[in-house]
Amino acid sequence: MKALVYTQTVPIPKITNPTDAVVRVTKTTLCGTDLHIRKGDVASCTPGHILGHEGVGVVHEVGTSVSRFKKGDAVLISCISSCATCEYCRRGVPSQCTTGGWILGNEIDGTQAEYVRIPHADCSLYALPQGVDEASLIMLSDIFPTGLECGVLNGRVQPGSTVAIIGAGPVGLAALVTAQFYSPAKIIVLDADINRLMVASQMGAHDIVMSGTHGSTEGTVIRDVLGLTDGKGCDTVIEAVGIPATFKLAQRLLAPVGVLANVGVHGSKVDLFLDELWSKNITITTRLVDAVTTPMLLKMVEADKLRPKQLITHAFRFNDIEKAYQVFGAAQEHKALKVLIQM
Repeated sequence: MKALVYTQTVPIPKITNPTDAVVRVTKTTLCGTDLHIRKGDVASCTPGHILGHEGVGVVHEVGTSVSRFKKGDAVLISCISSCATCEYCRRGVPSQCTTGGWILGNEIDGTQAEYVRIPHADCSLYALPQGVDEASLIMLSDIFPTGLECGVLNGRVQPGSTVAIIGAGPVGLAALVTAQFYSPAKIIVLDADINRLMVASQMGAHDIVMSGTHGSTEGTVIRDVLGLTDGKGCDTVIEAVGIPATFKLAQRLLAPVGVLANVGVHGSKVDLFLDELWSKNITITTRLVDAVTTPMLLKMVEADKLRPKQLITHAFRFNDIEKAYQVFGAAQEHKALKVLIQM
């Protein structure tokens, strides 16, 4: 079969454990994390693995212990594989599952292929609701649960609060959309890409701030944000980029008793200004998405209360996946957000 690998063609995966399912992928997509992997920022993913942890498809085969799904079922593939029985899964943190977690496209072959093996299928797949566009649902594999859980919930967004989101990529925009579930008084989105800021404005940002280009120094950006918050700073700052400069900026934008919710994938160390922050009662959170909010998000899409498809800007056939990576990797040039890959 065809698959995006570093070097070679691979056979169709087979059931290796009774709890496995093999899914024929119908649509997949690219994630910023895939770009981090290709740059070498994720040491757990070694050469030879098929990338990708998002997708929708049709069940091709199930193991003898799979009870919730059968051949022919249309399914959403979660980016997180959950055994549902280990200590961490029972604590509601399946990202740390001892035999699962984020393994697709990382420690085992992923979804950028015609077929993929899904461990712990009963708890790692979701039935597709009738009549809902697949392209919308694929956004629930990762980016919307990530924006909600790692950004909004970890950031403790509350009614009347002030929120800054650094990075208007797909995950940052997903955080913007889901933050509105909690009625903050103000959401400020920062990015170096004016096109993405325009999208953020259309999707509900109260204010947008250019950062990193056109002479916008860190000091200028900080003054702009403080000016929008009566000099106080922000109750929640969601860092959705994953580079030292944006993590540094996030610390500077915090109000006293604020929460810095790190979402970005960091490939290098960052500075922590504890000498400035220790007395301000601030909280810094990190999280790998658990995807425990996926059932709720599915219901919201089904009820037309959430429209994730608006983040898809480009679509490619699987044979053109390398071109899709080129477009996604130069997102500002191509005005790209999510890139859909259709089999």
